[in-house]
Amino acid sequence: MSDLIEITNGELTARINPLGAELWSLTDGNAREYMTDADPAFWGGHAPLLFPIVGSLNGDVLRLDGREYALPRHGFARRSLFAPVHVEGDEARFRLTDSPDTRKVYPFGFVLEMAYRLDGMTLAMEATVTNPNAEALPFSFGYHPAFAWPLPGGADQAAHKLVFEKAEPQDVRRVASGTGVLLPEAEPTMVVGHELALSEDLFRADAVIWDQLSSRSVSYGAEGGAWLDIAFPDTPSLGLWQVPGARFICIEPWAGHADPEGFAGDFRDKPGVVLLEPGQSSSFRMDVSLRPV
Repeated sequence: MSDLIEITNGELTARINPLGAELWSLTDGNAREYMTDADPAFWGGHAPLLFPIVGSLNGDVLRLDGREYALPRHGFARRSLFAPVHVEGDEARFRLTDSPDTRKVYPFGFVLEMAYRLDGMTLAMEATVTNPNAEALPFSFGYHPAFAWPLPGGADQAAHKLVFEKAEPQDVRRVASGTGVLLPEAEPTMVVGHELALSEDLFRADAVIWDQLSSRSVSYGAEGGAWLDIAFPDTPSLGLWQVPGARFICIEPWAGHADPEGFAGDFRDKPGVVLLEPGQSSSFRMDVSLRPV
């Protein structure tokens, strides 16, 4: 494991692993942890970054211009060592660029920077993708943070809920067991108005997915306990995932999602893929603001 890089402002402390530029810990001034305990009996991840794909491709195959590349679920960024390019006080920035190994599975140049900054009780995160190629760069990007469930503060796990910025009456999507691709059938939402009561039963069929979300922020917590306000202004999709029995819940803003079941077209034509023009950059923010008790 790489040594964790710590940033702090006295009110919050974040610890980031350069392997994956992954947030491993977020604690308040009383040393209370708001991230997963990463119990390996359930899932040892913390907050992987998903790039250049989100979710699974059909057969784990990326198809481009008639060629096929083996690219596993969620891409390679989460297992890649990022270079720390700036670390000072309450902020840190990390960079990943293409290499011969990445080009074997994703034949493009790219620059992916991940910035973390603490501002009061908010952890501001911003991922920026830059296209150095002479052609458009197709990609998806997603956050996959696992927050403590229950949050510190004493509220029962069963009392926790998700409150959406807007009403979300649309159907939700699921992924196929084993392959992880997006099933064609939708199912009725579990959201009542703006609120989703959280329970392990929601996740017995894997993740709950909104492929076209109206909201760009949610609040997570329980009455009488701590809350997290989570803003994601640049990502139109959201995944919610948990392993029954574990003490975390993943709230995952995405720009993109898994392949639809049966999709075998060119990656550029995949629903949800971002096409970034040559020389351009695209950024994806996620702000996590704590309301402790």
